[in-house]
This record gives sequence, structure tokens and C-alpha cells, in this order.
Amino acid sequence: MKFWYPFYFLYMCVVAVPLLIVSTIITSVLTLILSPLFPNNRISYTPAIIWAKFVCYVFLVRVKINGLDNISNKQSYIFTSNHQSMFDILVVYGWLPFIFKWVMKMELRKIPFLGAACASAGHIFIDRSNPIAAKKSMTNASMQLINGNSVVIFPEGTRTKTGKVGKFKRGAFLLAMELKLPIVPITLSGSYDRLPPNSIFIKPGKITMQIHPPIDSTRYKMEESSVLLRQTQEIVKSGLNQ
Repeated sequence: MKFWYPFYFLYMCVVAVPLLIVSTIITSVLTLILSPLFPNNRISYTPAIIWAKFVCYVFLVRVKINGLDNISNKQSYIFTSNHQSMFDILVVYGWLPFIFKWVMKMELRKIPFLGAACASAGHIFIDRSNPIAAKKSMTNASMQLINGNSVVIFPEGTRTKTGKVGKFKRGAFLLAMELKLPIVPITLSGSYDRLPPNSIFIKPGKITMQIHPPIDSTRYKMEESSVLLRQTQEIVKSGLNQ
């Protein structure tokens, strides 16, 4: 263990975690107020963007983003990213300069303040244990994809336990094909090391978000969704040298 770990752990418990809790509550309240007044507007998204960057700063996490020149803010996309830790959400929120909706698991709806704020902002909760409810959630996601709004999905469905990219589910790819929207693979690296599974110790360091060139989903027939899925997965994995 590095000599400074005990001092950082003390800082994390006494300073960083309380700031995380307080900033999350403030951001949630602001989002609850602003989202109905300014739906799908940068104004209502600003508190979450500031919160995400603030939390990364407080926990001494640096973020580097590559590939922004691959995408246009005038186009709607289906962003598909690997999922390594809680910091993935912070990095995408803070550094992806788009108005977008998350497709997130239903359990997050139960988090005090945060769950209500996400619902107010129009993010989509999906119950993967109920196929009918899951399909309805994806229909709701399609209704959000207007005027350049996008959707962000973790197609693995849950965080990796090993640091490697897990098996992708088909929902994001079927949605892209139905709506004829490009898929944008995103590779997040470093967040697994910042907060490994079953750990409460957040390690300072760097997280990189690599935005890959869009994939034209219209080149694939519906029965070829598995081909599109595998291609996207391979591109995401390539950013991790797997």
C-alpha cells in the first residue's frame, strides 16, 4: 500500500464523501425544479454536468476525452458504452456535450433524491426482469430522440466484475435499427481501477473516454442485429486492447 493511502482514505471519509452527498442532494433538487420548466434544455442539464465534474474533482479523478470530432451535436445518436464502475455515469454526464437520456436499470429509481431527479429529467428506467415493461421502456426511449437528443445505454446491462467487456444485450441495436439512427461506440477505461467491484475505496487517477466513429445502422437488416451488436462490441473492446 502506498504511504499516502491512509491520508487519502481519511480525506475521502471526512471531506469527499460528505461533499458527494450534499452535492447530489442539491443537484437533484435543482434538476427536479428546472426539468419541468426547461425540458430537454441545456439549462436543466447544467446542474448535473457541474455535479459530475465536481465529484470527479473532489475524488481526484482526471478525465480525458478523445474522438469528439467524430460526432455532431445536430444529430441524434444511440451511444453504447462499456460499464466499469459508478464513475462511468459521472464521466459521460460531465464530458459528453449532448442532451441525452439514460436507459438505466429500474433499481436506480429507488435511490433517494437521485432517482426522482432522473425521472424528472426524462431518463428511462428499464425493468429487465419484465420483457413487456422493458419493451415499453425502449419505446419511451425512442420518443426522446428528437431535435438532436440522444440516448446513452450500457448494453452489458450491469457493471463488469473483471474489467473486461461483458456480453451485450440487443435492445440498443434493435432501437437504432428501428429508428435508423447511428450507433456510437464508447470505450471507457480507467474507471474500473478507480472503483473496483465490492470496494469502497476510490483510487485517484485518470479515466479516458474514447468516442469511436458512428456506425450506420441502416446498412443492416433487422435479422442482422446480432452482426451490428458484435461489430459494436469489438470496437468498444478495441479501446481496451482486449
